[in-house]
Amino acid sequence: MMNLVFGRLSRRSLVLALGAVALASTVSGAAAQSTIKWLHLEANPDRLATWQEIAANYEAEHPDVKIEFQFLENEAFKAKLPTLLQSNDAPSMFYTWGGGVLKAQTETGAIRDITKAMDADNGAWRNAVSPAAVDGLSIDGKVWAAPVQSGLVSFFYNKALFEQAGVDAAGIKTWTDFTAAVQKLKDAGITPIAGGGGDKWPIHFFWSYLAMRELGKDGFDTAKSGEGFQGEGFVKASQMLADLGAMEPFQEGYLGATWPDTQAVFADGRAAMVLSFENTATPQNQANAATDGKGLAEDAIGRFAFPLVEGGAGLITDDFGGLNGWVVTTNAPPETEDFIHYLTVENAGLLAEKNNILPTALGSDASVKDPSLADSAAQMAKATWHQNYLDQDLGPNVGRVVNDMSVELVSGQISPEDALQQIQDAFSMEM
Repeated sequence: MMNLVFGRLSRRSLVLALGAVALASTVSGAAAQSTIKWLHLEANPDRLATWQEIAANYEAEHPDVKIEFQFLENEAFKAKLPTLLQSNDAPSMFYTWGGGVLKAQTETGAIRDITKAMDADNGAWRNAVSPAAVDGLSIDGKVWAAPVQSGLVSFFYNKALFEQAGVDAAGIKTWTDFTAAVQKLKDAGITPIAGGGGDKWPIHFFWSYLAMRELGKDGFDTAKSGEGFQGEGFVKASQMLADLGAMEPFQEGYLGATWPDTQAVFADGRAAMVLSFENTATPQNQANAATDGKGLAEDAIGRFAFPLVEGGAGLITDDFGGLNGWVVTTNAPPETEDFIHYLTVENAGLLAEKNNILPTALGSDASVKDPSLADSAAQMAKATWHQNYLDQDLGPNVGRVVNDMSVELVSGQISPEDALQQIQDAFSMEM
């Protein structure tokens, strides 16, 4: 368990900074109890057990606080949360993927920003968390969710197939290096990439990263702030994706492949690479995805970062992937921020070790035990920019068009200019 920043006294000062005052009960002289209602969608009993352990420890240190767990299944969570937030039974804290949905929630008055809590004690909480993660959950200079974990999309590869084709993964530094590796794999009779065109969002990973590598953070932020997605950099990125598709790098039938299909193609050894989440190489996910229930051996899988684009403004330390945090509702007990800090910072090492996640607290990457995650954690610890999935960051309407256009680009069904026009049209409607 980590104790990165606050001891008990510092945590109490954080609560005081928020205006929290312990209320004395008028009944029988007993202390009144604050109840923090924790709404989550975690169905994994092992992960939930870790949370329960942390909550029990917090309650033991704070007898006047009770943590109440509330569960909703993923789709029910998304459907019911807007109504729940406006009711008298709103949770105190709930899970967020950030992006457009979080921004919309900030405009309802149902949630409160936690900037004061992050900056209390000379910024002790803020300084204990990856700046890229804090920035990713901030809107207009205010922090609207406490980062807890991040994800990293990168290439995972089959070491044996790379060796068979004479491809050195360590030598893939640029997009030109990458496309050369794709061609070498094809020449060796090996399908280079497992693709999931049926679900569409797996292909948006390619378009997003290419745009990030071409424009860099400043260029990308300028586009999102209102300039739009039709500039030269986006045209170049779109053309690179179209050119990749023209190489026919994916498995036969990839346009109809779901994400489970795609994972199985890689896990079975039917493709040499997959652009995927940080947990692709974990033994459990391999077994679940593979046709034989076993998948590739852990030491048979390698990983490399999405390559740079020659002449682009992006950095190799600019990351793309999920970003998750905890939101505090407007009428939540004042102790809620203190508990979230306890959960996400002081216990970040425990979450990393037991729950196999990539926490956003600085230094917590050292507690990641799974070797397949540790490499991703080490890269994320150096992140200069973390871009959330665009179908989250841009909101569901624009994100859906990005997903659609990514597939149409890679399959040669649309020109870069026409694809960007459709993205821009959807974006303009949201402005």
